[in-house]
Amino acid sequence: MASSKKTLVVSKGQIDSMIRSIRGVRVMLDSDLAKIYGVPTFRFNEAIKRNRHRFPADFMFQLTREEFDALRSQIAMSSGKHRGATYRPYAFTEHGALQAANVLRSTRAVQMNTACGAAAGWTALVAW
Repeated sequence: MASSKKTLVVSKGQIDSMIRSIRGVRVMLDSDLAKIYGVPTFRFNEAIKRNRHRFPADFMFQLTREEFDALRSQIAMSSGKHRGATYRPYAFTEHGALQAANVLRSTRAVQMNTACGAAAGWTALVAW
């Protein structure tokens, strides 16, 4: 098995566990999508911010402090070694995840986007 994090494949079970319901919408967090697409979270968010015009409110939103605190209490989520408690993650809907893959243009993002195109419920990822 390869030792590089970029060559690791994310399993369907892992993806299933990354899908959350926030504001009554099924979403994935920026850090989870970054892992799936094989890029560091800060690079993922940089690409999203550079292309913010491609992400309307029904594609992504930033968690409120209350939503983030509730999420952090539900799962073993660290506060992050660089951003600490000030960082509130972004949540992406199915369309947002597809758009993120298009914005990233990385080989891995394209592979994840196209390989799972006919998946049940989520066209971009196996489990959506």
